[in-house]
Amino acid sequence: MNIYLRELKANGKSLFIWCIIMIAFVAASMGKYAASSYISGQSLNDIISKMPDAVKSMFGAGTFDLSKAIGFYGAMFIYVVLMAAIHASMIGANIISKEEDDKTAEFLMSKPVSRINVITSKLLASFTNIAIFNIVTLLSSLFLVNYYSKGENVTDDILKLMIGMFILQMIFMSIGIGLSALFKNSKLASPVTVGVMLVTYVLSLAIDIDSNLSGLKYFTPFKYFDAKSLIYGKGFEIIYIVLSILIISVFICVTYVFYKKRDLEI
Repeated sequence: MNIYLRELKANGKSLFIWCIIMIAFVAASMGKYAASSYISGQSLNDIISKMPDAVKSMFGAGTFDLSKAIGFYGAMFIYVVLMAAIHASMIGANIISKEEDDKTAEFLMSKPVSRINVITSKLLASFTNIAIFNIVTLLSSLFLVNYYSKGENVTDDILKLMIGMFILQMIFMSIGIGLSALFKNSKLASPVTVGVMLVTYVLSLAIDIDSNLSGLKYFTPFKYFDAKSLIYGKGFEIIYIVLSILIISVFICVTYVFYKKRDLEI
């Protein structure tokens, strides 16, 4: 419990900053939606539809109805997910390596707790950080999208998006903490995890642009809980839920196995 509370306190300031950034982003996005309603002559859908295919894919032209609040939020949601994935990746990758960076590993290991208890406490602290970040995003999204929705029922769609985002956060957190335990030089975990996350993000954009790449969707978690599918499509698909559970389970197992026998830099 002491390790868990220590980790929460250590990450408290960073979490607060990330939450403020997310609230500001959602507010700015919905502010742009409100401003778009004053565009004369053409609707936002018409303007986006005349842009290059790459831009149209990024904004969901032809799928999202950008004249509606939930449609505009859905188009912006990929950036919400990207920020959440970066936060989760960094939390996972750094929660082990920082003991060696801060030269506190020796102090931690001198405590009458097993390495299994240490990593369990760190995992719980990471989970709590991610849950708080997700809840803050959920509440700010519900408030702001409902404010501009003109009576639309947006709550169910936002809840689905947030559940999908939470699973995605858990995927990248588990990858980060797994790589941190696996690498002898744990400082490599953060750049590698963020690199993996960015590569899979770019792959998801490429799939949107070129349908011939759709077979690669299983290699990018960003396509598992795509906003277009959750709002207008089949919703949650079993195959993606199974893949998510498998990825999270594998990397958490890697964390326990390799953290137990690693030589800590002290």
